[in-house]
Amino acid sequence: MSAISTLDLSDLRSQFRGALVEPGDSRWDASRQAFNLTFDQEPMLIAFPVDSADVQVLVTYAAGRGIELAPQRTGHNAEPLVSLGDMILVKTDNMRGVEIDAERRVARVLAGTKWADVLPAASDLGLAALHGSTPDVSVAGYSLGGGVGWYARKLGLSSNSVLAIELVTPDGRFRRVDAKHDADLFWALRGGGGNLGVVTALELRLLPVADVYGGMLLWDRERAPEVVRAWSEWTRDLPESVTTSLRVMSFPPLPELPPFLSGRQLVVVDGAVLEDDERAADLLAPLRALTPEMDTFDRMPAAGLPEIHMDPPGPTPAVSDHAVLAEFGEEAIVALLGEVGPGSTTSLLFAEVRHLGGALDRRAPGGGALDRLPGAYALFCVAIAPFPEAATAGLADAEGVVAALRPWSTERRILNFTEQAVDAGSGYDPAAWSRLCRIRAEVDPTGVFRANHPVA
Repeated sequence: MSAISTLDLSDLRSQFRGALVEPGDSRWDASRQAFNLTFDQEPMLIAFPVDSADVQVLVTYAAGRGIELAPQRTGHNAEPLVSLGDMILVKTDNMRGVEIDAERRVARVLAGTKWADVLPAASDLGLAALHGSTPDVSVAGYSLGGGVGWYARKLGLSSNSVLAIELVTPDGRFRRVDAKHDADLFWALRGGGGNLGVVTALELRLLPVADVYGGMLLWDRERAPEVVRAWSEWTRDLPESVTTSLRVMSFPPLPELPPFLSGRQLVVVDGAVLEDDERAADLLAPLRALTPEMDTFDRMPAAGLPEIHMDPPGPTPAVSDHAVLAEFGEEAIVALLGEVGPGSTTSLLFAEVRHLGGALDRRAPGGGALDRLPGAYALFCVAIAPFPEAATAGLADAEGVVAALRPWSTERRILNFTEQAVDAGSGYDPAAWSRLCRIRAEVDPTGVFRANHPVA
């Protein structure tokens, strides 16, 4: 392990135009922060490159000294890194920007760009993207990890919309890869992400979608038994144009929360329907028949869709667990309600069951290492953890829900939802995992890069 005090940074400083933040620097604590504040990142050095040339300088410096690099933007899903003690954390925050070719319906985004930067610009042109359920996550991290959003059952994973990727590989080379140039590397990056280099920009296919029928339905948690059963039954025969999730939620009594959330225990169904208004209303009718106390489903600008999930707008301390379900029938519903239903004392902020299937379960032509997600539903449980005792209790409750639904779970994981150190092979089809490991060994034989879910 190399301590920063023993490294000669003079060569790096003479060529690197971005910021280098060392322990003891007044910027240290803010710079090392991940999105999840329960993960205490303590790297040996933090680098903020300003462009691809800066990244090349950094990679060449680190590779020549046997130092690992951990690329990161917002720090979502950083926890599986476990320790950064002997690594340089590469933060791409200062590499932000989006250019849209409206005629080709293509967006080029720099590595530090968030969905909040892309969607309004696209919406102004009558376009949308395969974004996630929060505007605060980075486009690159989300897309190269797969990306399951509100169009997913109709249009598949966000990684399938990536047309080209610019990156710096372990040999210090800047490369632009696509289906015709370095096709193996292009395939591996779409799912293998930060294992193969520092991505500096990517190009995405945009959708000719200006507005969408989306929103949420909300009930008190006492209604959970009938709402959960109705939603489960409803999802079994839906067209692929509908992507929704169901969450059983518990909010603390905080004054900053709106009254309809503060101190409440709720059941929420949210998502999008890619149909005209009349058809969307017909499809939602069985849930609306349950008389929700709030119904915001309506025609809305596509750029507003990431807001409906009410994800935290900034860094938050949290713990979680996750599983992919093969089915969500009566016995599974009883198991879920036993953990988070009426009368339970769970510490979870929410237990979510997200509807998968449709295009997610089909191989995408020309797709990458992660081009499909077999499974019927995704289970994701999260607890806010502002202090260690809350983290312990929250993790136990999250793991308890996952354990209760294990009889209906598969061995597959969605790594973007997996905030623990696990066998990363569980996120891929076996043949894809084998090929991905081979390409990683060819591209980065000395292990210059460390991703949150390492391919090895």
